[in-house]
Amino acid sequence: MRKLFIFLTIFILIGSFRLLAQSPEGRNIGFGVMLGDPTGLTLKIWTPTNNAFVIDLGSSYFGSPRFNVDYLWHFNAFRSNEVKLYAGPGAAIGFGKGHGIWYENNQGFYVHENSAGLGVRGVFGVNFIPRNNPLEFFFEIGVLVGLAPDFGSAVDAALGMRFYP
Repeated sequence: MRKLFIFLTIFILIGSFRLLAQSPEGRNIGFGVMLGDPTGLTLKIWTPTNNAFVIDLGSSYFGSPRFNVDYLWHFNAFRSNEVKLYAGPGAAIGFGKGHGIWYENNQGFYVHENSAGLGVRGVFGVNFIPRNNPLEFFFEIGVLVGLAPDFGSAVDAALGMRFYP
């Protein structure tokens, strides 16, 4: 029984230190703003591992509201506690006017009015979490593939900051 107690105590301590290393000051939920595509609000929820859920709500480049949900894996490629790479899959829902650059009836640009679109995306980025600071700075780029109402693609890029209260 005593060995089990010691093992659980060590396991919890190691897990706590790991959690402190991945998010600012050990806080699990951060919110902030991002500029790019989309431009708007962002929310990041860390899991007990080096993974996180990210929810973005904003306006796309052409002005349509958009909602993204991503699941991210963080990689310590730079062997740093402050700078990490991340990547992961996600989904996007757009509302309102849709734009694209795919060919339709021999025209290189088309517009769909008052439609909702659904797509999947892949995200790759880098984040910077300064020590002893409740902030996270990030830059990400991703590929968005529209599935409905029409098939299309786009490249997303955003620069942002999150605060961990």
